[in-house]
Order: sequence, then structure tokens, then C-alpha cells
Amino acid sequence: MTSAGGFATDADREFLERAVQLATDNVSAGGGPFGAIVVDAAGTVIGEGQNRVTRDLDPSAHAEVQAIRAACQAVGDFALPGATLYTSCEPCPMCMATTLWARIDRVFYAADRHDAARGGFDDRDFYDLFSRDRATWDVRVHTLRLPSAEEPFDTWLASETRTDY
Repeated sequence: MTSAGGFATDADREFLERAVQLATDNVSAGGGPFGAIVVDAAGTVIGEGQNRVTRDLDPSAHAEVQAIRAACQAVGDFALPGATLYTSCEPCPMCMATTLWARIDRVFYAADRHDAARGGFDDRDFYDLFSRDRATWDVRVHTLRLPSAEEPFDTWLASETRTDY
């Protein structure tokens, strides 16, 4: 799949073109300009996604999240080691976090956060936000430490049926 050193191959370019086409097709269908695919280590597409935020009234329905959800369902696992995410635009922080949680090995993207900002999307602002102290955020984030705060984790650690991740 990859050349020595992990640089892009012709197959990587083809998969990325497919993600860009999904994004373009989605705009034509009334959706957002984002598309993504997940490809396993053997080069098989195991998940596709298009931005469904406005269609589904779901702020988490980004193309990358949709593609990762589909890929996880296809393989029957929440982890996708060896997989590559191809996306029409640089993943926003939520999508990048989802990629990390899914244990995806590589990400290729076409447009970047500056292109998304030009299109009216907040990706760049969110990246900037996460680099700042939370005290400067518009949304207030507070810790309210309860005596029972650790109970869910203690229960988790004591469970013999848990699935570690």
C-alpha cells in the first residue's frame, strides 16, 4: 500500500480522489462539502462517509466519523489498526480524536483547515481554541468533584466482563 517510509502511493491518491468525489457529490445532494473513506491494510474500502450534520441534525455526523462508524461495523470492532483514513479535508479536532480512538494508522487529507475556514467552517477556530487556556473559552468548563466521582472507574476495573481499550 505505501512506499518505503510511508509516503503516498498511487493507491493513496486514488483513495483520496474518491473521498473528494464523495464530498463534491454530497454538496450536489444538499450536504456539506466533506467526504471520507477508511481502507484496511489490504487496500479494501471498509467504510465511507459524507457530512450529514444538517441532514441528520447531528453535530457529530462529520464525514470522518461516519466513515469510521461504518468501518467499525464492517469489521466488528471499535479498533481499526492498520487502516488509513482518506478525507477530503483536514480532520477537525473531533474527527482527529475519533481517528485516534479508532487506532487508525494513517490519515491523508486534501484541503486543509484554512480552506474549510474560507468555506465558512469552524475547524481552524476549534484548533486555535484547544491551544488556549480553558478560562478564555466562550463555553465554561467546570470540574465539580463528587465523592462518587471515581465509582464508575472502580466498577469498571472490578468488572470481569469489560472490554479493555
